[in-house]
Amino acid sequence: MPLDTPVTVKRALISVSDKSGLVAFGRFLSEGGVEILSTGGSARTLAEAGVPVVEVAAHTGFPEIMDGRVKTLHPKIHGGILARRDLPDHLAAMEAHGIAGIDMVVSNLYPFEATLASGADFDTCVENIDIGGPAMVRAAAKNHDFVAIVTDPGDYAAIEAEMRERDGAVSAGLRRRLAMTAFAHTATYDSMIARWLADEEGETFPGRLTSAGVLKQTLRYGENPHQNAAVYLQGPARPGVASAEQLQGKELSYNNLNDTNAAFELVSEFDAPTVAIIKHANPCGVASREELAAAYGEALACDPVSAFGGIIAVNRSLDAATAEEVAKLFAEVVIAPAVDDDAREVLAAKKNLRLLITGAMADPAAPGVVTTPLAGGFLAQSRDNGRIAAEDLKIVTRRAPSAREMSDMLFAFRVAKHVKSNAIVYARDGATVGIGAGQMSRVDSSRIAAWKAREAAGEGAAPKTEGAAVASDAFFPFADGLLAAAEAGATAVIQPGGSMRDDEVIAAADEAGLAMAFTGMRHFRH
Repeated sequence: MPLDTPVTVKRALISVSDKSGLVAFGRFLSEGGVEILSTGGSARTLAEAGVPVVEVAAHTGFPEIMDGRVKTLHPKIHGGILARRDLPDHLAAMEAHGIAGIDMVVSNLYPFEATLASGADFDTCVENIDIGGPAMVRAAAKNHDFVAIVTDPGDYAAIEAEMRERDGAVSAGLRRRLAMTAFAHTATYDSMIARWLADEEGETFPGRLTSAGVLKQTLRYGENPHQNAAVYLQGPARPGVASAEQLQGKELSYNNLNDTNAAFELVSEFDAPTVAIIKHANPCGVASREELAAAYGEALACDPVSAFGGIIAVNRSLDAATAEEVAKLFAEVVIAPAVDDDAREVLAAKKNLRLLITGAMADPAAPGVVTTPLAGGFLAQSRDNGRIAAEDLKIVTRRAPSAREMSDMLFAFRVAKHVKSNAIVYARDGATVGIGAGQMSRVDSSRIAAWKAREAAGEGAAPKTEGAAVASDAFFPFADGLLAAAEAGATAVIQPGGSMRDDEVIAAADEAGLAMAFTGMRHFRH
């Protein structure tokens, strides 16, 4: 059973990489009569600030060796941390070997993540794998009945407050919470190293797949109000919603974050100025134009009804002209790599609108691993970073696509990658004109997309699907889905191919006068 008695801190060992708040915390301990042991840069920082410290080498009687690789790995350190003060034989061993108790360890680890993110070479990364630090942290966390382990500078204030209240002691409850934080700290650290080494060896799926995140914030609730939720960060940071800066608006919800992520990943696929409007993680409209404001207008025209209350993502700095148009629509979130001052002023009037900036666009070709929970485990797969260019296509019909059709086919297929399966996307002149998502039947997705296009065109007007290209995220298993697209006025089709009935589908396309290309790559998105 854990002990519930407070521990009075008489001796602390400080060895930190993150020196935030170090001097103030060290001065607090020293002024409270705590003897401070320290090493290297931490000792210098404290001493230069006038905080008395005892070098670990002086305490152990053994110098740092091997370029500092061995300094705290000593019985006088680990004995002082690990000794149980309630066991007579432990106390006798301490006395016999001249081991003084250490009641607090303040340690965070070499900056491995920052070193990796800097692009350092292999040897430099290896040298930034901490050994003595994790050993001390884990020892103190294991023996938290008698030792307070401090790994997060954000905990200094709570510890100071409690020690003031308790005459220099730390309660059992706080020690257990600090131990939990410490084990999470070392687990995250080791996970990063294991993932890096696996990447270096080209192993996407090693024998043990590790993953760790750092809590950014807890959310009001999850996908539904009865569910709990939180946001965690994983490094190295990738531009996107998790690392974005929120400039204005209400707190983001779980669904806001999920939908905004989908929107930002979609617009990151395109080089030209592009706008995507998302609802429930599916696009309502996507368009590319020379000017962002024009792209917004075309994206909105695809499905203005569904766009109400949606998420808007752009892949350029948001300008005032676009912001003025966005302000006319009720939207939940706007996300952009940057926002100019005039645009900020325009959107400032929309107090509840969440406005996010990411600083850069996400790389759609970046590798990564995504997971899906299963009962008793999870699925893991490499993220869908596949991209199709014109030279990758196989033209399978008698009629080849025109240059405009080819451009629209590629645009539509790139959007289809971000639409829930079964996915059908109609595009014309670099803008979506009809989207069918998430249906059990591909032909139903085709019909829904065509129906939405007719609705958007208005009564009496020709639907924009006439003369459009249509993309399917997976092959047409029968000709009926393709024929539904032809009935809607599509003239060109792009699909993965690979069906047992490809010949039947090609023949139907030829009979309808369609141009069709196979990509050889599908984009299921469940």
